[in-house]
Amino acid sequence: MPPVVITSDRRDNGQTLAAVLKAHLGLTWSQAKRVIDRRHVRVGGQIVADIAFRVKSGKRITVAEGVLAIQNAQAAKKPAPSKAEVKPKKSESPKKKPPTEPKRQEPAFECDILFSDDHVVVVNKPAGLTTMRHAEEAEEFGRGKRFLTKTLADHLPVLLGRPDRRVIAVHRLDRDTSGVIVFARTPAVAKDLMTQFKKHTTDRRYSALVRGEPKPGRIQSTFVPDRGDGRRGSGEGEDGKKAVTYVKVLEHLGAFSRVECRLETGRTHQVRIHLGEAGTPLCGEHVYDRPPNGQPLPDGSGAARPMLHALSLGFTHPVTGELLSYEVPPPADFAKLLEKLRGEQ
Repeated sequence: MPPVVITSDRRDNGQTLAAVLKAHLGLTWSQAKRVIDRRHVRVGGQIVADIAFRVKSGKRITVAEGVLAIQNAQAAKKPAPSKAEVKPKKSESPKKKPPTEPKRQEPAFECDILFSDDHVVVVNKPAGLTTMRHAEEAEEFGRGKRFLTKTLADHLPVLLGRPDRRVIAVHRLDRDTSGVIVFARTPAVAKDLMTQFKKHTTDRRYSALVRGEPKPGRIQSTFVPDRGDGRRGSGEGEDGKKAVTYVKVLEHLGAFSRVECRLETGRTHQVRIHLGEAGTPLCGEHVYDRPPNGQPLPDGSGAARPMLHALSLGFTHPVTGELLSYEVPPPADFAKLLEKLRGEQ
């Protein structure tokens, strides 16, 4: 097999060399590590023997001639012998294998890493994946927490090629919300990012499909743990927290609307609560889709989840001081519903 040459693109920028080889060539982590350790890989013409080497976009990566053929041959399984070839001795009874614990299958998902370095990781989170596990939940399960479904924070170290180095969530997106989210890779960076979120110096914008037509402008209220019907929402109390959302109507869609929400504060479920309490809940919303102690508002959209997408995120890099901004379009189910609603006009 001739030398294999790949050119890194923007998705590879900041990724480890092992992660890039795995993504482009379909190697396992152990295969990628072995190829690099044995000095079979060149980046920009120079041999790189460090699996944690960070790749920049536009780099020419070459795997030496014949190496991948050897890897594939070593990975190939030997054919199992036929029953005729294997005859147990009469004096021996077949040994029973001890029962093994079935492997838990993790759901497949797509997760685009928009940027990563030794300090921060910016990710396009898919809907249906929890950001991180609360400390109380992990403590409650104790040893059994390995059986819990993995979160985005659990998956990222492996995707980054550093399974031994955890990432730290500094803000969260709901399980069914997609879009841009940032993680810290050190406690000091986490503290800096959390301060930025607390001081409202970050720029966060959400795209949403809602029922009805919201009133554009500023929504401010005080969030309390129980607004009177067991749900988080607006109310009065010593434990209340200020919540501010700016709403802009982008498109009228008959009984629905496409809106953009900019967050001044970042309270739990903030956009969902403010839009729901305004009488224009998200399409697919089943929690904040009613007034306190009232009946759910009708939803003819057919949405399978709350149609909320973290469209963009801007912040200051805690180490370099650079202003970073990332924007990703909504996922396929969001776009498909939007086209459906447009088509019904």
